[in-house]
Amino acid sequence: MRVLRTAGAAFALCAALFAGAPVAAADASPSASADGDDGPTEAGTGFRTATAIEQGQTATAAASAGDYLYWVFPAAAGQVPTVKANIKLPEAQARHGKTTWRLDVYDGLRRRQACTSGTQTATAAPEDASLDLGCRIRRVRPWSEAWANEPLPGSYYVRLTVVDLPEQDLGLPFTTEVTASTRDTGGAHAEGGQLSPLTPALRAGATQAPDAGASPDATESPAGSPGGDDSSSNTAAAAEPDGGWGSGWWSDRWVWTVVGGALGALAGVGGYALSRGRRSFRRPPAAE
Repeated sequence: MRVLRTAGAAFALCAALFAGAPVAAADASPSASADGDDGPTEAGTGFRTATAIEQGQTATAAASAGDYLYWVFPAAAGQVPTVKANIKLPEAQARHGKTTWRLDVYDGLRRRQACTSGTQTATAAPEDASLDLGCRIRRVRPWSEAWANEPLPGSYYVRLTVVDLPEQDLGLPFTTEVTASTRDTGGAHAEGGQLSPLTPALRAGATQAPDAGASPDATESPAGSPGGDDSSSNTAAAAEPDGGWGSGWWSDRWVWTVVGGALGALAGVGGYALSRGRRSFRRPPAAE
C-alpha cells in the first residue's frame, strides 16, 4: 500500500507540473496588441520609410495599384510571426482583367523569409471585391550560423504589391488592412547562443515618414525588391516587444526536464515494487 501511495503521489505531481507548464508559457509572452488603439493609416514606400506597427495591431492604407507598401514589426526569439492582408480591390467596372497580388516578409537583413503556411500569392478575378493573403514564417531563433537563412530576433518587414495586372489598371485606387501577429512556442533560451536583434538604428534626423522626393522604385534593394535603400543606417526599425528580444524567461526544456524526472521516479518506484515482491511477515521464534 505504501508503494501505491508513493506512486500515486508522484503521478499526481507529474500531472500537475505538466498541466501547469503550458499556462506559464502562454502567460510569459502573449502577442502584444494595441488594446483598442487605432493602428497606423498609411504605409511606407520602401524599407527606409516602412511604417512601424505593433504585434497584433491592424494597419490600414490607401494606395494605387502598382505601389509598393511596406510595414515593419518586431519579433522575438521563440515566436512564430504571421502576417495577414485583406485587400479591398478597385471597382469591378473599372478593371480590365485579373490581378495577382503578393505578400512578402523580410528580416532585418532584408532577406526574404519563406512562408511555411498561408496564401502568399493570389489572383483576383475581375468580379472579386476583395482578396486575402497570408504568410507564416518559421520560428525565430535566438542565434544562427552565418551561412544560414534562419529568422532571427529583430525587425521584420512586410511588403505588399500587385505583381501582375492589365496595363490599363495601373494607378487604380485600393485599400488594405495588414495585421502582424506572433505565437510564442517557448524555448527562447533552449539554444546555446544569442545574437543582438537585427534592428538597424535610425540615422540622426531620419524619420519614418515617406520623403517627398523619394521614388518608391528608384533603387534596388539587396533582396531584389523595388523601393529598397542600400543605406541600412537609414532603415526604419521596429520597437522592442514587451517581453524583450529574448521573448521572456520561459524555456520548453523545463517541461521535458520535469516530466522526464517524474516519469523516471515512477519507473523506479514501479521497478522496486516488482522486484521486492510479496513478503510473508513471520513472527521471530521465541527465545528458549
